[in-house]
Amino acid sequence: MRPRILFNIRVAAIALTGLLVACCAGVDRYDAAGDVHAFLIAIRNGDAQTFNAHVDRPALKEQLKARMMAQAEKRGGAMGALTAMVARPLVGAAVDTLVQPDVFLLVAESMGYSPDAPIPNRVVIAAALRRTDSDHVCAPIKKNGPCGLVFRNEDGVWRLIDFDGDMSLLRPQKRPVAHPN
Repeated sequence: MRPRILFNIRVAAIALTGLLVACCAGVDRYDAAGDVHAFLIAIRNGDAQTFNAHVDRPALKEQLKARMMAQAEKRGGAMGALTAMVARPLVGAAVDTLVQPDVFLLVAESMGYSPDAPIPNRVVIAAALRRTDSDHVCAPIKKNGPCGLVFRNEDGVWRLIDFDGDMSLLRPQKRPVAHPN
């Protein structure tokens, strides 16, 4: 009888440990969801101050710049690499114009943040987020799709550091009438 009780205690301890680990992961995603929600609302409403508070501008600019340079090299082979090298300062300036709320509007709308759609709440966002490690979560643009936005926890604020979505989504848009949320 005694070995059975010890077995049950071990099973219960393992189950409790698993539950605690899952809860911690869920808390991180829920915490991140609040900042992701604020970021997407800022885009939808054209709130540059809140947008900037949720973007690691140097990290995002570096990632977008590297991505644009790689695309230029891929399109043009050896000549593309030379062109990309010469155009590097121009690409840097172009990236500066991309990191704006109006430019990310199609991304936000693709994720359900448009004036004519109900706004997903924090629980829905938390369920969609995927932890990639202890300090990073990714948000798919489309439900169950690949990562589109990657956020990093920087001193308690989740900030966008990476855009892996379709680059055609990044272009300035006309601003719709803002709704409070």
